[in-house]
Amino acid sequence: MSPPLALGSAVHEVLEGLSMLPTKTRFDESLITRFQSAWKKVSGKKGGFLDAQTEQQYKLRGEAMLRRVMDHPTILQSLAVKIKEDLPFYWLSEEDNIILCGKIDWLEYLPDTDSVHIIDFKTSKSEENESSLQLPIYHLLVHNCQHRQVTKASYWYLEFNDELTPKELPELESASQKILEIARQMKTARSLERFKCPHGDDGCYACKPLEAILQGKGEFVGENEYRADVYILPTLEPDETETSLLL
Repeated sequence: MSPPLALGSAVHEVLEGLSMLPTKTRFDESLITRFQSAWKKVSGKKGGFLDAQTEQQYKLRGEAMLRRVMDHPTILQSLAVKIKEDLPFYWLSEEDNIILCGKIDWLEYLPDTDSVHIIDFKTSKSEENESSLQLPIYHLLVHNCQHRQVTKASYWYLEFNDELTPKELPELESASQKILEIARQMKTARSLERFKCPHGDDGCYACKPLEAILQGKGEFVGENEYRADVYILPTLEPDETETSLLL
């Protein structure tokens, strides 16, 4: 856990919760009030905050993002499709025993075409890398976990943009092949217990925090909603660009 992840978690909880409410009542209660409740779950060390000043800075950023949404609520006032599973999944390859799963931030229903629009909320200060696998994974999940066609996809950069940023939908077949190839590599590495980092001996941002925890440098602060252990690394400076990719 780190401050950027804590910020993203609290903001996402508030916004994703709106899809469970009737369209006419979604903004009856201030999003800032909802945010105060969500923030309690990540306050202090639970969110990777080592001092009150840093926590307050991140909290104010979250409040500003939600005020932006309240000032521009149109998209979130329209009909939304909710996939019934808390964690949508499907068989990417039954032969390889590989399942693809993930959470979708928001699915706007488009009545004119009876289709859906994937919307992903971004809380980082930078734009998503074009090489990211997030959108291909989202397209595959939504296509396979509900019956309506996906016709649009957008990012909403809540830190700095009042409007959605349209994204080109990845082609399904090529996305499936690419994700499956990576999944097979992961499965092979796990079965052989041989993990060769593509970045070489220096490692990368994804591995270094976990390696530090194994070396005893982390502090255990509890469990997350999936009952996974959560650690913080007091000596590790969070990288806003890299950690935001996990949101």
